[in-house]
Amino acid sequence: MRPITKTRSPFASPARPGLKTSAALMLALMLTGCGTGRDGMTTGAISDDYRARHPIVVTDVEHNLDLPVAPGESKLTIGMADTLTGFAQDYRNASTGYVQLMLPRGSANSQAAATLARQIRQHLVAKGIASPKIIERYYQANASGDAAPIRLSYMATTAVAGPCGQWPEDLANDTMDNRNWHNFGCASQANLAAQVASPTDLIRPRGMTPIDAERRSTVISDFQSGTDTSTTSSSSD
Repeated sequence: MRPITKTRSPFASPARPGLKTSAALMLALMLTGCGTGRDGMTTGAISDDYRARHPIVVTDVEHNLDLPVAPGESKLTIGMADTLTGFAQDYRNASTGYVQLMLPRGSANSQAAATLARQIRQHLVAKGIASPKIIERYYQANASGDAAPIRLSYMATTAVAGPCGQWPEDLANDTMDNRNWHNFGCASQANLAAQVASPTDLIRPRGMTPIDAERRSTVISDFQSGTDTSTTSSSSD
């Protein structure tokens, strides 16, 4: 009898151990990628927060006021006095430093500016600015042309944002990422910085004022007795 031997079918494909290894390696890489989370090169790495592009910064800023003076003026007008009052109020709320009173020299209105400087000092002192805090200086002005103003200035810690109005990108072409444009939110940040009563409020909140113990006791007693705890006012108030 002849021994039975296994023959290979001519239609069977040969064994490929390398192919099985490559498929297993690709599957492992895919599973590894799913487990690591978001890639750092995705859109999450692109900052789209307007507060990061236009941050509010607390810094020292020079506050200026220019008062136009005509050559023939010898007395502060009502408008000048009101403007100086507002300047003095802003100074007292924001600074305790020096106020520079800069007068033009060499211009047609230099004599009138020197006359008004004494009245300006008196007005500022009357509004609460100490006289030693006001320093007079001169600057060279042109003999002809526009009237050289009297400039008042002081340094104060101020909250600022911006500058706004910058358009470094073309909005018509840069829309594929569906992101905010560069100037987006700048005006809102600048307005918020201008409305802050004190720049230090952005750094740390203020301390709480003492409680009204008498009012608190009254409200608790009314609440316990079932009485309305709201405050009422008369028509005369």
